[in-house]
Amino acid sequence: MAAIAIPAIDLLDGRVVRLRQGSYDHATEYSAEPERVAAAFAEQGATLLHVIDLSAARDGRRPDAHAAVLRRLVDGCGMAVQVGGGIRSRDDVLAALELGVARVLVGTLAARDPRTVGALAAETARVAVAADVRDGTVRAAAWLEDTGSSGTAFVRRLVECGVRDFLVTAIERDGTGDGPDTALLARLRPRVQGLLMAAGGIGSAADVAAVAAAGADCAVIGRALYDGSLTLLEASASARSSPTDRPS
Repeated sequence: MAAIAIPAIDLLDGRVVRLRQGSYDHATEYSAEPERVAAAFAEQGATLLHVIDLSAARDGRRPDAHAAVLRRLVDGCGMAVQVGGGIRSRDDVLAALELGVARVLVGTLAARDPRTVGALAAETARVAVAADVRDGTVRAAAWLEDTGSSGTAFVRRLVECGVRDFLVTAIERDGTGDGPDTALLARLRPRVQGLLMAAGGIGSAADVAAVAAAGADCAVIGRALYDGSLTLLEASASARSSPTDRPS
């Protein structure tokens, strides 16, 4: 099965931004409104939109204005929407699902309460875990909290609790365009029973092909689409031409 390219929108204080290496001090702001950005992605053939609420990730609470944006995207962007950021409780997961999103991405809650997240994943089939890795360990709480767990141990624990789908982000590479961490993806691929989504450092069509060759089912792409170094059409073509190696 070929991989798919997923465009990303990050929301911070009502703005569309991209961070560099997860730092709120290194945010690049883009002038277009989220709905206009999403419409452009849809016109290029995207079928799934990746939205991260950076304000909620930082503050632990989703701003009302961001919730309204998510509702508009879900209702009118013409794509399925997966959302993450600030999901800290079971109620937060259910509230996101009630917005109509296709998938909820959970990081901090997965680190703190893996059994609850495993149960939610099994119950809904619409919950995936974000394994955000920096310097070999998984980070939580807007990437500021070091869990002390390796990516491998973290994924293994969540799989044991019932999680099938994962988003793996190489934080050091995020927003840099310096290339993905294919070694990390290759280590985790045999342990992930469902979807493996890759993020961080994807800056070219060759990078998309590389994450697919490492076993990723999806490549989440942000800054490269905004700065013009990669188009969604190029990314999608590269992803389609690079079959993934899914576990049996």
